[in-house]
Amino acid sequence: MNENEKNPAAENAASGNGNTNFIHEIINADIAAGKCPHVVTRFPPEPNGYLHIGHAKAICLDYGTAQKYGGTFHLRFDDTNPVKEDTEYVESIMADVRWLGAEWGEHLYYASDYFEKFYEYACKLIRDGKAYVCELTDEEMKEYRGTLTVPGKESPWRNRSVEENLDLFARMRAGEFEDGTKVLRAKIDMASPNIHMRDPIIYRIRHTSHHRTGDKWCIYPMYDFAHPLEDLVEGITHSMCTLEFEIHRPFYDWLLAAAAPEPRPRQIEFSRLNLAYTVMSKRKLLELVKENYVNGWDDPRMPTISGLRRRGVPASVIRRFCEELGATKYNSLTDLSLLEYFIREELNKSCPRAMAVLDPVKVVIDNYPEDLTEEMDVINNPEDPEAGTRKVPFTRELYIERDDFKEEAPKKFFRLAPGMEVRLRCAYFVTCTSFEKDADGNVTTIHCTYDPASKGGNSPDGRKVKGTIHWVSAKHAVDAEVRLYDRLFTLADLGEATGDYKEYLNKDSLKVVTGKIEPSLASAKAGDRFQFERLAYFCVDTKDSKEGAPVFNRIVTLKDSWAKMEKK
Repeated sequence: MNENEKNPAAENAASGNGNTNFIHEIINADIAAGKCPHVVTRFPPEPNGYLHIGHAKAICLDYGTAQKYGGTFHLRFDDTNPVKEDTEYVESIMADVRWLGAEWGEHLYYASDYFEKFYEYACKLIRDGKAYVCELTDEEMKEYRGTLTVPGKESPWRNRSVEENLDLFARMRAGEFEDGTKVLRAKIDMASPNIHMRDPIIYRIRHTSHHRTGDKWCIYPMYDFAHPLEDLVEGITHSMCTLEFEIHRPFYDWLLAAAAPEPRPRQIEFSRLNLAYTVMSKRKLLELVKENYVNGWDDPRMPTISGLRRRGVPASVIRRFCEELGATKYNSLTDLSLLEYFIREELNKSCPRAMAVLDPVKVVIDNYPEDLTEEMDVINNPEDPEAGTRKVPFTRELYIERDDFKEEAPKKFFRLAPGMEVRLRCAYFVTCTSFEKDADGNVTTIHCTYDPASKGGNSPDGRKVKGTIHWVSAKHAVDAEVRLYDRLFTLADLGEATGDYKEYLNKDSLKVVTGKIEPSLASAKAGDRFQFERLAYFCVDTKDSKEGAPVFNRIVTLKDSWAKMEKK
């Protein structure tokens, strides 16, 4: 670029679009030094599982950075291990990335697209005396590798000739050898203090069909070998990854220096997202799925993006949450309550209100006409003046929450009890006169009288009524399955778990009840969200709901009930 040409990346950096973090400061410096006329980033998942919220942070950072600098974003699948990969994962990942709002356009790539190029790069390393075919067994490899305090030993196969190495590598590709009998290793330094630089394996034999290339290949590149070369081939300028890859960066840089001249991609590490009360390990998440501790990858208790989506968490909330966390260089545990706070804040503004009773007990208003049905005007969302009102039927017999009644009212109990008056939401004032119980001592029916002058829940004479409770007409109520999801684990930091982490699974992470919902909710569509007044936010399940028979998933409670539990 000559001095008269404009640098689009520099112009975008100067505009100050988006939040700035240490990664952006590095990119700004690269742009100022003329190293980066056009920023190119990528999100490189391995298609061996479903994405979780930790991946969402990486997606938002990768895509957001490309957007900030007017650059290009790639979605690339690092599909170098056919044993664990599947097209199901590819499809789910694309759906998740798109749902989060990241668009890759024509820039969809696969590591398997470059298998021939990887082979050529490996041959170049051999010709340059920087790679060799090794025949040590797995046990011998571990012994020769050394430890953090003891240097490794050179393989007896390390000094083979270039010609012999090229011949053996070609025969490996041709399928002449069995799995595990030979590998290709980079020739670096067996005495390096960084174990990852002690002649790492870069190719292994694996007679396994690949989900895209079939049986064309029986040798596959290792992740640490393929990943830098993918970045190089695609022209990635800044390769962002989590902190556990920091120790791998010397090999990343060594390989790129051996493979090609400048300019080369730059790897930058940031802290991963560790979320309280859950696990982020793909291995553990797969274990939960396979051993039926949860109902699939998209179980609403899972931290997977598909699970969060099915639960009803908006994509905008995930993006805001990740933006708030930003990019740092230190690992920490993020409290789940922060995510829940953002969910409540968003849904409070956007969700229409509805009335549902999840633990119903019947109320009979003895002085209300038996055959009368009134249509009460109920506000849809007090936070949204444009949301308007809806009609809700009111009759002599209602359902209220069992917890809203006490036979003997304790101090500061402002709901229903004998002799106490409450406001029925947008309806009338009612006073409890008596109640009935069954043989087991359970309250079955509560009898009340109402004040006809208090219609709409307004005081006719200025008297104060402290309690307001929700209700559903018994005659018009619709039964609905309601799933009360909670935190998957009882221990906040599972890194501190003693024994098997599954011992800390929350046995109350899912309760299923049959609720009584107001009739308008019966026509709710999959994905619709509501605030059930005084209870929680709910979403119509996208998998199990049927027309006229919605299933509701609890997204989050109205208040952080766990905060009180943790203080006890």
